[in-house]
Amino acid sequence: MQLLVKSATIVDPNSPHKGKVQDVLIENGIITDIKAKIPQGGIKKVIESADLHLSPGWFDMQANFCDPGFEYKEDLHSGMKAAIAGGFTGVAVVPSTNPTLYSKTQIEYIINKTSGEIVDVHPIGALSQKLEGKDIAEMYDMKLSGAVAFTDDIHPVMNAGLLHRALLYSKSFGGLIISRCNDTSLATGLCVNEGNISVQLGLKGEPSIAEEIMVTRELFLAEYAEARLHISSISTEGSVGLIRNAKKKGLPISTSVNAYNLAFEDSELLGWDTNFKVSPPLRGKNDIKALRKALADGTIDVICSDHRPEDEENKKLEFDLATPGMLGIQTLYSLVNMHSELPLADIIAKIAINPRKILGLEIPTINKGAKANLTLFSPSAEWVLEKKDIHSQSYNTPLLNKKLKGKPLGIINHDSYMAS
Repeated sequence: MQLLVKSATIVDPNSPHKGKVQDVLIENGIITDIKAKIPQGGIKKVIESADLHLSPGWFDMQANFCDPGFEYKEDLHSGMKAAIAGGFTGVAVVPSTNPTLYSKTQIEYIINKTSGEIVDVHPIGALSQKLEGKDIAEMYDMKLSGAVAFTDDIHPVMNAGLLHRALLYSKSFGGLIISRCNDTSLATGLCVNEGNISVQLGLKGEPSIAEEIMVTRELFLAEYAEARLHISSISTEGSVGLIRNAKKKGLPISTSVNAYNLAFEDSELLGWDTNFKVSPPLRGKNDIKALRKALADGTIDVICSDHRPEDEENKKLEFDLATPGMLGIQTLYSLVNMHSELPLADIIAKIAINPRKILGLEIPTINKGAKANLTLFSPSAEWVLEKKDIHSQSYNTPLLNKKLKGKPLGIINHDSYMAS
C-alpha cells in the first residue's frame, strides 16, 4: 500500500518532527518520507482533512470484548470495529470472559482469532484461576503464550497473601500485576459514591476509603515484594495522594484512570440513567479535580476507556439491579479532549505511549524508516454520537445523541488504512 498523509500536525514526543505540519508518505507499511511538501503525483491514496493531526497509534489498556462466552454483548470482531472507530490501533483485553482467560489455551484463542487484523489485540491473563481469588493462575504459561499482564479485573484480590505471592511469582519472569482496588467488605456493590448524591437517591453509597484502603495495601505489598505493580481505575482524591507519595519514594508502580471518572460527576445519577452506573462509581468535584491534576503532574500514567458492553437485559433495570459499565472505546478521546485539561502532547502520551511502555510493547514513532502505526484525528472537530455510529453489539452509553468535540479520523497499521 502507498499512502500520503497531507499537511498533518505531528503529535509525537519521540519524533524529531513533533509540532510540525508535515506530509507523511507510507509505503508497504513503512514511513518512507516526511517533508513539508511531498508531490502526490501517482499516489492513489491521499488523506487530507481540516485540522488533521497525526500521532502514534492509540492504545487502550483496559477494555472488555466479552469474547469468549458473552458474544451477545460484544465479540472480538465488533470490539475491533469499535476500536477502529475510536482511533485505536491496539487494545489490551481483560480476562472477564467465559471461560475466563486463566490458561494458555484461552490466551492463544484471543491471539489466533485476532491475528492479521489492523487492530493489535493483546490478552491480559487472569491473576487467579477463574478470577475466584483463591489460587494463582498459570501466569508463566500465559506469558509464554502472549499475555501482557495479569489481573482479576473488576474482582479485587481480597487475599493479601495471594497478591503477595502473585507479585513475587510474576517478578521471576518479568510479568506485570494489575490490581483493581476496592475493599468489598466496605463497598456496597451499588456503584454510587458515598455523599450528598447517594443520600438524595436514598441509596447506600460506596465510601472513598474502600478504594483507598486497598491502594494502601497494594503499595505496601509492592514495596515489600520489590515488584512492579499497576493500579487501575483510581477514582478518589485520597488514592491520588497515596500514589503520588509512593512514586516520590521510588516505588516501581504505575496507575490509570478511566475516562468517565474525568468527565462525569456523581450528580449525573440523579436522572437514574443506568448507563452512568459504573465501577468505580462516578465521584465528586474534588475527586475529579484531583484526578485531572494528577494527570498533569504525571502521578497518573494512563487513561483507559474501561469499555464494558452490556445488553439491555442487564441495563434496563432498577438502578440497584443494573450491571455497572458503559461503552467507552469510541468516545475516549472526545471525553479526554473535552474534560482532562491536558495539553495535546500529554494526552497522546497517556493514550498511546505510556500504555505500551508499561506493558513492555513496542512504542511506535513518527520517523522515517519506522513502521506506520498511526492515528489520524482532529481535536477541533465536533460531532454527535448516533446509534448508527456505534460499532459495538451493545448500546450502553450515556453519550448517545450528545455533542462531542475531538474526533478520530482513521488508523494506519500493518500496511492497512481504515477510516474511523
